[in-house]
Amino acid sequence: MNQRAFAIGAHPDDIEFGMAGTLILLKRAGFEIHYMNVATGSCGSMEWDAARTERVRLEEAKRAAVRIGAAFHPPLVPDIEIFYEKGLLARLGSVVREVAPSILLVPSPEDYMEDHTNTARLAVSAAFCRNMSNFPVDPPRAAVAGEVTVYHAQPYWNRDGLNRVVLPGLFVDVTGVLEEKVAMLAEHRSQKEWLDRSQGIDAYLTALRESTRETGELSGRFEYAEGWRRHNPLGFCAATADPLSDALGELVCGDAAGDRSSVIGDR
Repeated sequence: MNQRAFAIGAHPDDIEFGMAGTLILLKRAGFEIHYMNVATGSCGSMEWDAARTERVRLEEAKRAAVRIGAAFHPPLVPDIEIFYEKGLLARLGSVVREVAPSILLVPSPEDYMEDHTNTARLAVSAAFCRNMSNFPVDPPRAAVAGEVTVYHAQPYWNRDGLNRVVLPGLFVDVTGVLEEKVAMLAEHRSQKEWLDRSQGIDAYLTALRESTRETGELSGRFEYAEGWRRHNPLGFCAATADPLSDALGELVCGDAAGDRSSVIGDR
């Protein structure tokens, strides 16, 4: 198994909220790490036009990736244009073949907005087609062999689109890297005012701390945690494959097979 982990988010700052701690820990465990947002962040301003917003958010995302030593892959489409369609799948599929990860970190298959859920679907399909030589990708790249284990991050604030609490199958203890995770998010300076005004997310960095603490409470073990559910391994990896737990050891608790993973009702 190669030691390469790839985090794919929908928008600039999504990786920081739900995946960055795990990515940092994988880097410390010897993995080559990769970072990509599918959308440009073009709608993330009430003051600038789309072109300026894209430029600002691209630089912010690059700085966040550099901060943790991650290889940065540029976004593909504007915000609200992440659709599950052949052209975008071919483009993302080419990037997945280029990286050829053994661990793929992707959004939750259910969340509060379609950009997130469509990114999850696209990333999963891109990984599934990694070794299909008859599936054309853009730009063209040869199919790649090897296993990849796909893990879904938690939806924002651990709630699905119907506001039900989602319980992970695995928890990763990110207490020791919380400040690095916060520092990555702080690189996205343009987003504090935008989220305060558009979504009522006051105190941007505080929201990250509180949501990560809530996931830690769900674990029953860690103070701060990120939660993961392993995608069905069929077509991706061996049934028992769990490279995330193998790499991080005592920093992980739970069941990769998803026995604890569930939606537990309104809250």
